[in-house]
This record gives sequence, C-alpha cells and structure tokens, in this order.
Amino acid sequence: MRAAMTLAAALCGTPAFAGWEPTKPVEIVVAAGAGGASDQMARMMQAAIQKNNLMKQPMVVSLKGGASGAEALMYMKSSEGDPNKVLIAYSLIYMLPLSAKIPFNWRELTPVSVIALDQFVLWDNSEGPKTVKEFVAAAKAASAPFKMGGTGSKREDHVLTVFLEQKTGAKFSYLPYKSGGEAATQLVGNHTESNVNNPSENLEVWRAGQVRPLCVFDKERISYTSKVTDTQSWADIPTCKEEGVDVQYLMLRAMFLPGKVTPEQQAFYVELFHKVTQTTEYKDYMEKQALKPIFLTGKDMVQFLEEDDAINKSLMTEAGFVAK
Repeated sequence: MRAAMTLAAALCGTPAFAGWEPTKPVEIVVAAGAGGASDQMARMMQAAIQKNNLMKQPMVVSLKGGASGAEALMYMKSSEGDPNKVLIAYSLIYMLPLSAKIPFNWRELTPVSVIALDQFVLWDNSEGPKTVKEFVAAAKAASAPFKMGGTGSKREDHVLTVFLEQKTGAKFSYLPYKSGGEAATQLVGNHTESNVNNPSENLEVWRAGQVRPLCVFDKERISYTSKVTDTQSWADIPTCKEEGVDVQYLMLRAMFLPGKVTPEQQAFYVELFHKVTQTTEYKDYMEKQALKPIFLTGKDMVQFLEEDDAINKSLMTEAGFVAK
C-alpha cells in the first residue's frame, strides 16, 4: 500500500541520534501467554537482534498476559520514562479498555513503529467439514452450539465469532484461552470444533495435517505462494468473502515505549526496529507466518492508530462488547 513511501519518508525525516542507547537489558513485553502470535514475534525479534548484533544489550522476552493482557498494559503505563521496556502491541490496546474499562489509553505510551499486519483464518479439525459451506451447515444442524476457541474474551477472536454468527445464522459457544497456541491444541484434540487463530498460531498443526484452513478474513488472499503443506500454500486459502461470508479484519503488530521517554530514546528504537525489518529472520518470519509486512513511524503511525482505533471501537460497539 503506502509502506514504501512511508518508509522512505520516515528514514529521511528521522534525525540520527547517536547519543543514547540502552545500558542494561531491554524488556520486550508481551500482553499474552506463551506460544501465541505475539510471543512468537517477540522471540523472532529477540533472535534477529542478537544474531545481527543490532543492539549491544540483550533483549529479554517478558510474558505479561494476566487479566487478559491488562497486566502488560498497566505495566507499561506505570513505567513512564523507562526506555528499557518496549511493548509488542496488537488490537488489545483498543479493545481491552473498552470491554473491561481499565484506565489505559494507548496515547499515554510512546509510539515507535507498526511492523506488520496480521490476518485471521477460520480453522476446523482436519476430520471436520472441508468447506465453509459444509462447516456452516454442520454448525446450524448441531444439537448444541459449535465450540469456537480463541484468545481472551471480548477481543479479536470473540468479535469475529460474533460476526460469523450474524453473517451465517449459525450459533457458537466461544471459549477463551490464554493464547492462540492453547486454542490450537484444543482444536487438535477435538475439544472445540473451530478457531479463528492467526496463521502463525495454527501453522505447525496445519503442516502436521491436524487442522484445516477454511477461509481468511481479508478482502484478498494471503500473498505467499510457497507450499506450506504437501498440497497447499497460504495463497490457496480462499477469502471468507469468496466463500459467501463477508467478514474482514486485520490486526496491527506495533511497538511502543512507555510515556515520557526522550526523542533520542524513541529514535533509537525506530532505527532498531527498522533494522529488524531488513533482516533475513524478519523476512522469513513474515512469509512463514503469513503476515503482511509494513513499516510506519511518526505521524503516519499515529494516523494509522487513530483510524484503526475508530474501526475497532465500531466493531466492539456493534458486537455489544463495550462496557456500560
């Protein structure tokens, strides 16, 4: 889209602050449990930074998924002025304050960069229906609502489940888990009939032939054409709209520092994460996990966040998830 122009503008407009760098280990804060997409991305960045010597100090992954991720948000809010903590954020930053009324606003943090956009896929067990049409028919015919696994309550997975109900007329019993990895395990074990995990969260169990992707919640197919399984690539998965279910959603993956850090400290991390996006580890990860590469900083990032916030608030309101 506009990533190339934005990147060029960001690089030209960002001063080269050489006077600050971390003097102790940097904590990359994950607002989710182990094994989920955020955890996986954090560990990829940790490895890329270490392998390519992008920072003198080590980066340590800190899982703070308590209270559906509120632990991480409040931890970052309480760390004003600390440049040694960086949050890997996703749509939780908009949704959780709306659903749980926690005293948090992403504008209290310091935006660094948007580094990817994440898609969602409707998955079922490999022994289940083979198409969206068959899946919807089976869900409608079931004596009890199909169990839909997901990460957290009143979040992206839950919102998608509500809109699936509205678009198809089928009923689902939404079961929130601590991470996408746990939701994947429950689907493999037939404890749920489906989930709407990110591609990365179901990748290995798809490759093992234990789950089946039915459709992707985007206006276009995933672009990657290399085979993931013996017979399918990400690009072979139809969009949900192609399958008759017009539901679309993209989730940001973005980096934030606590509030009240200095411009020099912010600039260091803008440069750091730009360097990360140029590494082989990042590029391989984007394709392996079927993420959309993007790099936004500065005013472009803030504009994106404001627009994305409005979209998520509208979806949450329509789903009835905004706390009174």
